[in-house]
Amino acid sequence: MNTIRFGILTVSDRSFRKERPDSSGPALVKLVKANNWQITNQEIVPDEMSNIEETLQTWSDSGDLDVILTTGGTGFSPRDITPEATRSVVERLTPGLDEVMRATSLKVTPHAMLSRATSGIRKRTLIINLPGSPKGAKENFQAVLPAIEHAIVLIKDANSGH
Repeated sequence: MNTIRFGILTVSDRSFRKERPDSSGPALVKLVKANNWQITNQEIVPDEMSNIEETLQTWSDSGDLDVILTTGGTGFSPRDITPEATRSVVERLTPGLDEVMRATSLKVTPHAMLSRATSGIRKRTLIINLPGSPKGAKENFQAVLPAIEHAIVLIKDANSGH
């Protein structure tokens, strides 16, 4: 398979306003590049439904990305709306990825049960929500990492009978 093309979308009001540096996005960039995959898009948006939805739609519909990783906005705070924005744009949910991320994180912290992260497929792009902390984002991405390549092969294969 050719290299997998990633977009990393940080969802954070404070990072968008430049009040706090984005540390989760760069941490994910390092992990993606460590697997010899490519970063095609990287952006920071505020915790606003329309900004998140528009970016996910535009990136997915462009055909330029295989995977979009979001970081941030998956908790219980009133401004945490990344899962709702993701659900509104995906065509198919991928609950197995969500389950393995939470199960893996629960081995590290009981707070993992507070994650509302979701994932799904839009067109030929896999979208995965990750926590906003660099540690949580890396742990959750590493939990699903073993399945990424095969998932992309299946998503791209229009003739798959699986």
